[in-house]
Order: sequence, then structure tokens, then C-alpha cells
Amino acid sequence: MIKVENLTKRYAGFTAIQDLNFEVEQGEIVGFLGPNGAGKSTTMRILAGFLPASSGKASIAGFDVYEHSLEARRRLGYLPENTPLYQDMRVNEYLAFRANLKGVHGGKVKERVGDVIELCDLREKQRAVIGTLSKGQRQRVGLADALVHDPQLLILDEPTIGLDPNQVRHVRELIKNLAQKRTVLISTHILSEVEIMCSRVIVIHKGTIRASDTAENLLNNHRAAGNLRIEAKVGSDPAVQALSEIAGVKDVSVESNGEYSVFNLRLDANADPSEAVMRLAVDRNWSVRELVRKRASLEDVFVDLTHSDS
Repeated sequence: MIKVENLTKRYAGFTAIQDLNFEVEQGEIVGFLGPNGAGKSTTMRILAGFLPASSGKASIAGFDVYEHSLEARRRLGYLPENTPLYQDMRVNEYLAFRANLKGVHGGKVKERVGDVIELCDLREKQRAVIGTLSKGQRQRVGLADALVHDPQLLILDEPTIGLDPNQVRHVRELIKNLAQKRTVLISTHILSEVEIMCSRVIVIHKGTIRASDTAENLLNNHRAAGNLRIEAKVGSDPAVQALSEIAGVKDVSVESNGEYSVFNLRLDANADPSEAVMRLAVDRNWSVRELVRKRASLEDVFVDLTHSDS
């Protein structure tokens, strides 16, 4: 559905993305992850036809996004990070207007507007002025806009940004339902949701792709050991230095919890220094209240891939 080959975007004195290569197959839900400024939004804007590339190729359903822009855009729905809506229009009027712009005409407009209002749970707000809606409701209008011409592909750039937990849950369920019949490329900072929703993850950092695999494979290949957390009373003992010298420990951070200190140990892949940590605690007469080994998460992988040279 999406094919990107050596895609590059340069600005004066700055390269936003460099030689990107990836594919998204029909029916996949792919998470597109990266820190701020990594090149996610630039890539999505090029795919959506809003921004020209400096070099390379990108196609949607076999249509080049530059040479056959209209055909490519007919097949995709795009929700940008900041949803541009006409605040003075009513929801149903706005969606009908957008449907016409996207090539939906005649009786089909009413049918498609009704379908997306139902799908995005906007029945009670369909005659409301957009400017009076909450952030979550406006986000659902943006999704309805992206869907009104019944596209095969959805490109969603931070669809839950700025929403409260209840709104995030609602939009997440909506996206999961939409994905049953469509291909989805989604950018988000909520990594736990990526693990739940996405069949594959692409990690981009400083304009280049650092990883592309399933979340499970990324966990197995990069940070299998996860983190180790020890809460102990150590007095004036230089515990951070001592813990840092244990084999398999990448780095140590510490925070205070009353008389106790909480040490968080980032570990090398396949390392489990739990026994060595306990031996150190016994040898130094630390009073240990808790020792917990935490399974690696997608967040750990993300930090590992984007932190070392950030």
C-alpha cells in the first residue's frame, strides 16, 4: 500500500530525512515512532502530498505521490497533528463540504457523511458549531474528515495528542475499529498503545530509520533484560558508583524516597545482575526494602535506539 524508496527532504542547511526505505502492506497497522524532530511529520506530509521530497520516491497503492498526486490522494485519508477545521461551520456542513472537495458528489455525499458521523460517534454533535466542541470531539471530526471519501489508507499524525485519558481510550478504540478494513500508518508518543494496536513498528531518529520490526522482535533483539529497580537505605555509601561497576549495568539513576534511595538500573541486553546487586547490598550492609526486575518495554527499546547519540 505504501512504498518509500530513498526518500530525502532537505532544507537550507538542514536535512529532515535521509534515504528512507520502507513498505507498508495492505491491512497492516504500522506505528511510526521517533522523538520530536526525527522526521515523522515530514515523511507523513510527503506521503499525503502536502510537501515535495528533495529526492527519492514514494507511492500509495502503486501511484507516485508526486507524478500521480490526485490518484494517490484519492486512496488516503490524512489526519495531521493539528487538525485544521473551519470553526464557524456545523459538523455535518463541514463534512459535506470536505466530501465534495474529495470527489464525493450527489446523493453519495449524504450517505458518506451519515456513515462517518455514525462511525466516529458524532450523532449528537452533527449540528453543533465546530468551534464549540471539545478537543476530543474536534479530533473525531478530523477523523471523520479523513474517512469521508472512504480511503484505503489512513495516515494519522499524533491522533491522541492533547486528549485526556478517557478521550485517548475512545479514539484508540475508534482507530482499532477503522483498521479492520483499512491500512493504517500512525505516529504517536503513547508507546503502550503501539504495542496493543500495531502489527509492526518503524523507529526513525535524526531523519534515518533505526529499526523496523514487530514490537515483540524489537523487545527480544534490543533490550531483553529490561530494568532493575532497588530501593535501599545506603547512608553515605557511594552506591551509584558501586552499582555502575556491576557487569551488565549500562547506567544508574537515583531518586530519594525519605530515608531510602531508589536506584534504577538500565541493563545491557540479556543481562540479569540481580544476584550481583544483592551480594553488593549484603557486603555493604544496605537495608534493602525492594528489588524488582522489570521486563523490557517498547519504551525501553525506543530510548535505547534514540538516546545514545541524541
